[in-house]
Amino acid sequence: MTTITPPTADQAAVVPSRRLSVAPMMDWTDRHCRVFHRHISKHTWLYTEMVTTGALVYGDVERHLRFNEEEHPVALQLGGSDPADLATGARLGEKWGYDEINLNCGCPSERVQKGAFGACLMAEPQLVADCVKAMRDAVSIDVTVKHRIGIDDVQSYDFVRDFVGKVAEAGCTTFIVHARNAILKGLSPKENREIPPLKYEYAYQLKRDFPDFEIIINGGIKTEAEIDEHLKHLDGVMLGREAYHNPFMMANFDQRYYGDSGVPKTREQVLEAMIPYIQAQLAQYGALGLKLNSITRHMLGIMTGLPGARAFRQTLSDSKKLATGDAHLLLEAAARLRITA
Repeated sequence: MTTITPPTADQAAVVPSRRLSVAPMMDWTDRHCRVFHRHISKHTWLYTEMVTTGALVYGDVERHLRFNEEEHPVALQLGGSDPADLATGARLGEKWGYDEINLNCGCPSERVQKGAFGACLMAEPQLVADCVKAMRDAVSIDVTVKHRIGIDDVQSYDFVRDFVGKVAEAGCTTFIVHARNAILKGLSPKENREIPPLKYEYAYQLKRDFPDFEIIINGGIKTEAEIDEHLKHLDGVMLGREAYHNPFMMANFDQRYYGDSGVPKTREQVLEAMIPYIQAQLAQYGALGLKLNSITRHMLGIMTGLPGARAFRQTLSDSKKLATGDAHLLLEAAARLRITA
């Protein structure tokens, strides 16, 4: 396996912050999930769930944008296709303290398509460029784009190359490439993550064609060995469901990929660190309907790969225990298996 040499302290400042990141995932990467992930890795870049511009222009801004200071670096992903509305959303994101605004051009769901955004935007690169320009004009933080390599039966590399080239004319220099086509009709979002073949070489070619851009790859990546291989060719790697279902895989990321000299937290230390956070959140938002399992549901995978992981999940899924609202349930669950530091 190739060994990745982490940067020295002097080099760390120039290593792209987005070298490792966790993908925006609907119903999963909410603010509680992101705090949990942050206790595992200090440097891995985190993304919100997609927030539609309509939710910000017409809805409850605080509910959609509030987050915790400890989440930094954290990016807000927006879904929309109207430049003015996206500029409003981006401006709000910067006001609320996000470090980056990301435009979703990769989601294939029919609900998103009905709103004329997500992956279907790849068919309109000039519109995407107009959206990016409007957002860049509205904020001083980075505006990035997450996209697929093609839509439906469009298989040519030229399609994604021309898309990136056109959007880059608006000033975007960071592209997060989910290296699969998006099938807009006939496949569910889940099937769209599994059936269209991965074509990592398309992302590699984008980096060769646009060497000055930050090109980050996403899709089907599960191991450090795979991350190491991609980093030979690209600027960053974005993890999706593997980071959610097996979050402790990120435990060594700070040391391996960012040159951090600190000692990673053990699983038990991560759980202990979450207890005061959970207690504070329940005290502040419990009256508004926040329940213990709203937070602990994101933590079920921390023991993945260990003997007794099933017992941990069962304890943390016990409805009677969850109903007590006692955050120390985390340690009770951990006590059902042996954890080594």
